Amino acid sequence: MTLTYIVLATLIGGLLSVLIAASLTVSVLSRLVHHLVSLSAGVLLGTALLHVLPEAFESQAGAHALFLTLLAGLLFFFLLEKAELYRHTHHHEGDGHQHHHQFDAEQAGRGGWAVLVGDGIHNFCDGIIIAAAFLTDVNLGLVTALAIVAHEIPQEVGDYIVLLNAGFSRGKALFFNALSGLAAVAGGVIGYYVVGPWEALFPYLLVVAASSFIYVAVADLLPQLQRRLPWRETVSQLAWLAGGLVTVMGVLRLLH
Repeated sequence: MTLTYIVLATLIGGLLSVLIAASLTVSVLSRLVHHLVSLSAGVLLGTALLHVLPEAFESQAGAHALFLTLLAGLLFFFLLEKAELYRHTHHHEGDGHQHHHQFDAEQAGRGGWAVLVGDGIHNFCDGIIIAAAFLTDVNLGLVTALAIVAHEIPQEVGDYIVLLNAGFSRGKALFFNALSGLAAVAGGVIGYYVVGPWEALFPYLLVVAASSFIYVAVADLLPQLQRRLPWRETVSQLAWLAGGLVTVMGVLRLLH
């Protein structure tokens, strides 16, 4: 059953993002992405700090080793993003960022489809994280999958908009987004068979998962929310961010 949970959890994020992208117009998606970014920042931070890290630190592993793993994880994802192998941007033309015209076309085309390759590697890592969480505890797996799905939707929708601006047809953009989403399933299945026998590593893998969530939230999502906005939009951002935190706390209460 654990493998079934892993496969279902890794499929949901990709499927939801593709279905949302297919059912809404680009203008609606562009407005929706901003709210989803705030929501996913709250979900990622809440999951990492309120559930995943406490679960890891309640194990028999030493606190010093776990903190060292957290630091190493943050540096690892920083370097992976430096190499453009861990892309999680949500930029698109008209998003308020001061990019030059045709920025998205360059982002999608430069470096041999770097957007799709980086997205696939990101999804593969997410799959391994989900597998490790489910192998530790089913409830932990569900909360971790929720956090990844919450982030996966704005990420995939943002990539879809970038690909459309780069000249991809709607069908082609949806197809490649769905294909990159399957990398999460591959990561989950491989993680199940490779990580499963090494139970002593679970606390460290959980800390790596938390470092991924914290890095994405702090390095990518929260800076996007720092732009000067009218007070109503600022209140809206805070509401969506709080909504993410409340969602995590509600799920934790429900599962317990």
